[in-house]
Amino acid sequence: MQITEVKVFPVDEEKLRAFVSIVFENCFMVNDIKVIQGKDGLFISMPSRKKRNGKFKDVAHPLNNETRKMLENQILSEYDRVLSGQSSGEVRETGQASPPEKEEPPAVSQSEESVEKKSLEEVAEMHLRDSFWNS
Repeated sequence: MQITEVKVFPVDEEKLRAFVSIVFENCFMVNDIKVIQGKDGLFISMPSRKKRNGKFKDVAHPLNNETRKMLENQILSEYDRVLSGQSSGEVRETGQASPPEKEEPPAVSQSEESVEKKSLEEVAEMHLRDSFWNS
């Protein structure tokens, strides 16, 4: 499985560093992945929702450590690239072991052009504006 898009939305919060949207194989999107600053460094938190009992449950998550590491490496790499101000739209290697069965365009990472950190409300508005529902 190949990640074909990574969009990073930096935010100005204490521990929350960014929201991220990813697309798999140009056909499946996962929104609201979080980049969190932990005591041992950055990590990703998968989208979740609060249950009636007050606990949070992941809405989507990898089923094994290999997939989690692949997601985390690509997301944090793109997060670092966005913060360092590299140009968006650059072609990135996906680390896919074997070529896809049909020829597809190379994986392109896309991020907000401005590296300016946003408020949570601004990020929510960007997610809605960028959503495939509004296409």
